[in-house]
Amino acid sequence: GLNVPRLIINQLKWLDRIVDGKDLSSKLMQMVSVAPVEIQRDIITSLPEILEDSQHGDMAKELNGLLQQNTQLPVPILDALSSLNLSSALLSEVLLNMQISSLKRIGPSVILEDLPVVVKFILHFISASDANEVVCDLRKKLELEQCVLPAVLQASQSRMKSKAMSGVPSCNNGQDSVALVLEVIKSAIRFQKTISEAWLKAIENVDESDDHKVVDLLVLFILHSTNANHSRRGAERVLKVKVRKGLIQENLLQKTFKGHAQVMRGYFPSILALAQGLLRSPDCFVVPFGGHMYKQAFTAFDSYCQQEVVGSLVTHACSGVSGEVDVALELLCELVSQKPAEMSQFTVFVKGILDYMDNLTSQQIRRLFHLLSCLAFGQEQHGGHIQDDMHIVIRKQLSSTVPKYKRIGIIGAVMMVGSMGACRYSLCWCIVMALLELVRSCSESSPEAAALYYDELANLLQTCKLDPLAWIGKSVLEDFQEDFIVDLGPDLSGTVYQPEVQHQGDLEEIDALLGCPLILTDMEVVEKVESLSKAEREFLCSLLFYTINWFRETVNAFCKQNDPEMKMKVVTRIQNITYLQSLLQTCLAATPGYTPPQANFDGESAEGMIPSSSSALPKKGKKGKSAGEISKLICAIDRVSPSLFNEKEKEKDAKSGVSLSSYWPFFRELDVEALSVLQCGLLSRTLLDTELHSKEVQLSPAELLFLLEDMWRKLDFSLASAPAKKAPFLKSKTDKAVGFAHLQQKNAKEIATCCIELLPTLCTHLENCHNHFQTLLSEHQGVVDAPGVDLKEQQLMCSAYQLLLQVLHTTFSWAGFSGLEHRALLKSALGVLAGRLKEDETDLTLDQLSRWEHAFEYLQNFQSTVPSLNTALCLTQLLIVLSQYGGSNHRTYREQITSLAKRFLCQEWVTVSGEKERGNKYHDALQTLLSIYLEHTDDVLKAVEEIAGEGVPELLNAAKDANSPSWPTLNRQTFLVYYKSMMAELERAVRKIPPSKQTDNQEVCSEKLLTWNLAVRDFHILINLVKMFNSRPVLTVCLKYGRLFLESFLKLGMPLLDYSFKKHKEDVQSLLKTIQLSTRQLHHMCGHSKIRQDTGLTNHVPALKKNLEQFVYRVKAMLTLNHCQEAFWLGNLKNRDLKVRWKNVAKPHH
Repeated sequence: GLNVPRLIINQLKWLDRIVDGKDLSSKLMQMVSVAPVEIQRDIITSLPEILEDSQHGDMAKELNGLLQQNTQLPVPILDALSSLNLSSALLSEVLLNMQISSLKRIGPSVILEDLPVVVKFILHFISASDANEVVCDLRKKLELEQCVLPAVLQASQSRMKSKAMSGVPSCNNGQDSVALVLEVIKSAIRFQKTISEAWLKAIENVDESDDHKVVDLLVLFILHSTNANHSRRGAERVLKVKVRKGLIQENLLQKTFKGHAQVMRGYFPSILALAQGLLRSPDCFVVPFGGHMYKQAFTAFDSYCQQEVVGSLVTHACSGVSGEVDVALELLCELVSQKPAEMSQFTVFVKGILDYMDNLTSQQIRRLFHLLSCLAFGQEQHGGHIQDDMHIVIRKQLSSTVPKYKRIGIIGAVMMVGSMGACRYSLCWCIVMALLELVRSCSESSPEAAALYYDELANLLQTCKLDPLAWIGKSVLEDFQEDFIVDLGPDLSGTVYQPEVQHQGDLEEIDALLGCPLILTDMEVVEKVESLSKAEREFLCSLLFYTINWFRETVNAFCKQNDPEMKMKVVTRIQNITYLQSLLQTCLAATPGYTPPQANFDGESAEGMIPSSSSALPKKGKKGKSAGEISKLICAIDRVSPSLFNEKEKEKDAKSGVSLSSYWPFFRELDVEALSVLQCGLLSRTLLDTELHSKEVQLSPAELLFLLEDMWRKLDFSLASAPAKKAPFLKSKTDKAVGFAHLQQKNAKEIATCCIELLPTLCTHLENCHNHFQTLLSEHQGVVDAPGVDLKEQQLMCSAYQLLLQVLHTTFSWAGFSGLEHRALLKSALGVLAGRLKEDETDLTLDQLSRWEHAFEYLQNFQSTVPSLNTALCLTQLLIVLSQYGGSNHRTYREQITSLAKRFLCQEWVTVSGEKERGNKYHDALQTLLSIYLEHTDDVLKAVEEIAGEGVPELLNAAKDANSPSWPTLNRQTFLVYYKSMMAELERAVRKIPPSKQTDNQEVCSEKLLTWNLAVRDFHILINLVKMFNSRPVLTVCLKYGRLFLESFLKLGMPLLDYSFKKHKEDVQSLLKTIQLSTRQLHHMCGHSKIRQDTGLTNHVPALKKNLEQFVYRVKAMLTLNHCQEAFWLGNLKNRDLKVRWKNVAKPHH
């Protein structure tokens, strides 16, 4: 019907003359207090058109009070206020009160439809001075999470409007309101620079992950999409920082996409761009978050967005950047497994990666063909055309004569077989057998191709649930026996995994392979290897490589067996490997230019991985020997049993040879399961019914070292947080992934879990090393090289000690522990270390902080027995990593780390032979340890003065080869290490001194002035040391860091002197006199560099001379500012040498 009140109110608008405006406004407000809500709205919205301008101020105050009382009228009140004509002073006062009232109203009680209007009013009238505070409060009040489900409740208690009765779902109302709120924020950000900066600052200031909200991510997307005032770069920076620190996590992203997908669809281009940037980042901590953004966008958005996501991931996969390709392929595989129907629509995009296979590694090719096979055989209605394309590509690659493309064909065919094997219809089995037959026939002509085929097939049987085919048993095994059992070859895996699958892991049927003897030449020939011909030496090296690789494969095959006798034979085979490796070192040293036989067949040719020591010599592949050469060396053969190797090893020590570390690509890969042999160290020989029943055997130091080296290499490859670097212009010949084909089948979490399962065993070995050196020191009164000590055993135990600490350090440094999804794994690992402290009182209910404290204390106990400086450094770095998991108690342990580092620096280190430790590795470790000490100490300036003012003078007064008594690691050979570390840390410390402001109080100025006085005094001491130690490296360090120190002093120190000169004149004068002595000495060094014409030194001179001149004129400016310019005078500096003796060689310098 007719709305009579509204008609009456309309008649009051725009009146020509109002007799008593004040009374009219009073009557209208009285009507507001008693009228229904609808009439209240009409009255309030009409007020600006009814009242005279003189009444607007009083009405604004009344509306402000009404807004605080009434929760149903925010929209008309704010609408009326925006139309009132107010003075600037009154406007600012009223707006501030209104904004506070509006902010208080934002919460569960506000009607959802009113929220955009409230937010718009707050942001529209915001002032630049209040922007940060108001936006911060607004961010805290905005709870967009409540707009998803609670919107139903809010709509039910809102006014009964036709909109609510029209059948529109309330959840849509919530989404619409959120969209309007974001549009309001977007508009404010676009047109007001202060608001965009305030939002960035508000999000940046959140320092707890639980405090971050959905609105934070949405605003970052808005900032990125608008790019107002260059906000895009700021949004990218803030998001990366937050993700790196673990403050914005996957659960918040998931909540945002799940609740506001409709709203976020409008920001899809920004979401895609941010995901691309994160995935391409060299920071490995932010890359997974980019992957989560891709997955959530694919799941939440429409088919167009899904197509863009797939296209972007394909671009990543074709980029040629190794880390980027890995992540992209992994994401595509996850999407195929989770959303097969949706992904099948974009098969044509994924198929395009086949054109870029030249840039992919073997593991990436496996992932690619697994991905394509899932698309081809998972959804039959969409996969027909891609099946044909894959068959064409594989046949083309298999028929190629280029080894690289043949490898791609073999890998692709076997991965395709794995996917087809999951299909349970007869046609697919026929295709499988035909494809396997094709691969076998195409690889017959190349031994490397055949070996790769066996490897890939073994991996398939091990990792996929593929029923063993009769064809595999008949063809592959018969071919293997015919080709390799008589003539020893490296690949055993294909023989073993078939019966393992058939008999559920029981290899009793073929246990003879583990203990059977091998036909080898007499190993005594190694002692006279230099007298052999080149062909004989090379054949002997190949024989050793083949034998070691056979033993490594037997260890892989039988390491999971539970039979005690078989376990002992596995340990014996590891002993055989260490013995043969010692012989191989001697042979390789006598055979320069030798190319070992290829052992890993999924990479490039072995010629690209020849160790650098022999890279200059001609390299020829050793595919085989002539019958004459073989018969010449094998004329006196022995059937060598496992026990004979042990006797040989005890009878003689192998001659020292080259290091085998550069030959790792030529050894077969040990599986992760082989590390379980570390747990078999206490098995007794009494379990065997042989002549060895009276002996008790455990892992000797050599075998322990062998297993630990392999374990550390695996962890360093899988868990080390190395950034995804771009491909270099000139590719390196060495592929770091060679030898890790099986390891790459497992993800980082599986590797970390395996390592944590072995943690008790590693702790046992660590304690054994500790007890060994503790007993040694107690029996020989602290002398490690006492007579009667087995030096070789000492060296092995020392290396094992260091490797154990490196393994723990690499494990606990894994970036995955910083994520919530792996927090339980970290807690478990800390619990193992904590439990070793008091095994009988282990409390499994300890929280993470208590476990961390006990774990830290446990590892500290090893500080008394570390046998070398490198081992000491490993222990210190391990404790530093553990301290990062202490949360708020991280600083509590800085003192303990500082004390530990100083203890190691104040200890004299000797080798097992009694000589002082020296060499580049020792110097590098010393520099790292010294930097740790100076970084963690509470007072860097005091620590530098202690070393430079006490330790160095002691060194000058000591004998030539003696150490400083206070700092035994400081001698004339290590002075440069100390000097460089002290200069670097001093310069870093002064850069951290806060800049001075004119508003600083006197106490703050005095404290900063004292700090600068100490820093300048340390600088003067270090500069003067050049008079006694004037070698070229010392001069280079002095010139470099002298310039950097002066830059920091000019930037941070001189402003302080400007403000402090009048109140602290004597202190300022003393400081300037001290630094003037240092600048003079720097002048002399510049002159010395020019006289010597040493390019390495003179490169630093121009920039340093510029800073020296700036210093002179900056002091003059400071004196002028304080009306003391008459105290400044400029003289001539004479050229002097480093001993401050005058040199009459050039005109004076200022």
